This record gives sequence, structure tokens and C-alpha cells, in this order.
Amino acid sequence: MPQPHIDVRYVANLARLELSEAEIATFQVQLDAILGHVETLNQLDVSGIEASAHAVQVFGRMRSDEPHASLPQSAVLQNAPDQSQGQIRVPKVVADA
Repeated sequence: MPQPHIDVRYVANLARLELSEAEIATFQVQLDAILGHVETLNQLDVSGIEASAHAVQVFGRMRSDEPHASLPQSAVLQNAPDQSQGQIRVPKVVADA
């Protein structure tokens, strides 16, 4: 299969970039090299590999939605400035309509 080719002038025009002839020549070589690596990756057999969102598994990213779920209720409220019936009391911030 032939190596894909993208014209740097065309892409620069789409991005509204003004490139010198030296920059176009440099970027064309680099872009062709990148596309060559992508083509090499496309030829790899990945049929036995399960798709994933991360290269490594991510653990412990979510926690329970309860504050200090592992602490007893008295420990949770010990630093609260105002409490009533096992809950933290806060001042009213919405005016009556």
C-alpha cells in the first residue's frame, strides 16, 4: 500500500498560515515521516488486544458521595461551628421572594 501524502501548502492554507519555502520543505519531510509511522502502526495485528481508554488501568478515581464515610458521625461534626440534630447548620443565603 502506498504511503499517504498530505500537502503542507494545502494544510497551511486551511489554517491561514504563511509559511516560507524552507518551512514548507521542512514540514513536508516531517509530516511524511509521521504518516509513515502511522502507516506502520496500521499494519500491526491488534486483533487479540482489548480496546481501552488508558494505557494502564486507573484505580480509585471515584469516591463515595458521603463525607467521611469511614468516620463516625461524631467525628464528622466535631469541627462544625453550628450543628443541630446530627447535621451541620449554615446561615440562610437566599432572601425570601
